[in-house]
Amino acid sequence: MTFRQLLHTTVFLSGASATVLGLLVVLYAQIKGEPTPALISAGWWVIAAGIGIHTGRMEAANPQIARVLAQARAANELEEPRPVLTMVNRLWPLFLVTILSGVASIWFPQVAGVATGFLLIWALAWRKQEHAVQAIEERDGVEFRVERTGPTQPLKLIRMPGLRRDRPEHKRQSTAGV
Repeated sequence: MTFRQLLHTTVFLSGASATVLGLLVVLYAQIKGEPTPALISAGWWVIAAGIGIHTGRMEAANPQIARVLAQARAANELEEPRPVLTMVNRLWPLFLVTILSGVASIWFPQVAGVATGFLLIWALAWRKQEHAVQAIEERDGVEFRVERTGPTQPLKLIRMPGLRRDRPEHKRQSTAGV
């Protein structure tokens, strides 16, 4: 699985988890007739969305991604791709938070409301990182792939040779004498 695919999937699943948990809060308010948890959560979601948008506004790779990219080891052979296993190994904390928050929302909707806000921050803060990595890959003519590691080990990348994109040089045209 490429690193860009993992980033894309992370943002997508974080947003989907936030949506499901937010829906559980609203359903609780509707079923129990208690709008207070939903109203307080909605306020938190607006604040969280603002934080996520502000944090994710940069076009460059954030420091954590830049560090992981810099530590990528070079390789010429591709391992057997296992995208589902890679996704489960890397995103298990997201799945765990979603499931536990969803179950807790049966009795305490505030748990799902708070988790929704943090998942919104996560999704919005990381939304442009895929494009930053793509720009680095195109510039350097490489492709970053996720190395197979255990679920509790840090993320490691493999730098594979890729296709370098040649861009024509822009020459300045003189307008003097025209």
